[in-house]
Amino acid sequence: MQKTKLATLALAVSASLLACGAQAAAFNLNEHSASGLGRAFAGEAAIADNAAVLARNPAAMTRFKRAEMSLVATYVAPNINLQGEDDALGGLISASSLDAQDVAPSAMIPAFYYLQPLNEQWAVGLGLFSNFGLSTEYDENYVAGALGGKTELTTLNINPNVAYRLNEQWSLGAGISAIYADARLVRRAGALAALNPALSSDTAIVDLQGDTWAWGWNAGVLYEYNEANRFGLSYRSGSTVKLEGEYSGTTTGFNTVPGKLDLELPAIAEFSGYHQLARQWALHYSVQWTGWSALKELRATSDQCGGDCFQKDLEFKDSWRYAIGASWYLAPEWTLRAGLAQDRQAAYHVISIPDTERLWYSLGASYQMNEALSLDLGVAYLQGDDAQLQESLTSGVDIHYRSDASAWLAALQLNYRF
Repeated sequence: MQKTKLATLALAVSASLLACGAQAAAFNLNEHSASGLGRAFAGEAAIADNAAVLARNPAAMTRFKRAEMSLVATYVAPNINLQGEDDALGGLISASSLDAQDVAPSAMIPAFYYLQPLNEQWAVGLGLFSNFGLSTEYDENYVAGALGGKTELTTLNINPNVAYRLNEQWSLGAGISAIYADARLVRRAGALAALNPALSSDTAIVDLQGDTWAWGWNAGVLYEYNEANRFGLSYRSGSTVKLEGEYSGTTTGFNTVPGKLDLELPAIAEFSGYHQLARQWALHYSVQWTGWSALKELRATSDQCGGDCFQKDLEFKDSWRYAIGASWYLAPEWTLRAGLAQDRQAAYHVISIPDTERLWYSLGASYQMNEALSLDLGVAYLQGDDAQLQESLTSGVDIHYRSDASAWLAALQLNYRF
């Protein structure tokens, strides 16, 4: 039974606020290309070495002389573990029963890009990629199942763009986005079943699923001081996801009712630079800002709930990401890359997955197979800070955890120049 097109996405977000600590802060995804992964996504708004630049700065399309296509697949293998630190609920919950291993399953993130120069001034392009996503899953009998259950969020950004070259130095670009979101949230009674004989530990006290569409826009500028030095600045708007659907949960006596929820997806801005220091070497960097403070609460409403069906305050703050990388043009056929990045924390720790600061260590390579075809490979290891967190299971009952998070990412990309 479909449960909600409203609380689904929102609760999925709230329940996993930080998107498998394997990715960017909160549930933002940076995994747009294999070439970018190999340099920790440093310089993405300025480099423009393949069509995947569409995901970061449409203005850079003016650097291409021929039509180009890129196909990308990124595999994310997170390792996120929780360890309980104190007993709770009068001893009904032992610290060890709060332990949970590998709560974020592995996932594959695809992307597709195509750009077409129209003449020396104009270019158009289309990107299909994801900016937001997550997946977490706890055992059905997990004692804190009311806070951590199954959470899935998948988004697809369909993003046509156009770019215009003003002169030899300046280019502008802009696009619109149709954003499709599909999500599911399941929460179970866990230890709360001991307080209500009508429930068992695996009873789904919330089971939500649904999808919706939203709209957004993006813009960018590219400044080329010369062929060896350029800067890019881009902005992707926030989007208000207006969800309408059905809600079922404890606040409705498990009856299904219609409901509404508005969810704010944050804006993203990025500044990048690229500098070819010598014939074989280049340095590049990025600073990225994400406006998470726009997401202040998740509130599902319905007349049949007497107003609020569900409400959760969010302690989000704007976050920053810093990246620096280098490219080594080893031979006409080979390019080697390396990068280092830091993701700053965006959200207060929650059991669904603790958001922490994390470091990226990346390596990558490109091989030019012939004049038209090239292959990119990127690999990264992400190390998150260990964290302590506290969350209320029910009124007056707090549970305490320690968490650790890391991840491996690997990406393969095929580029074809027409």
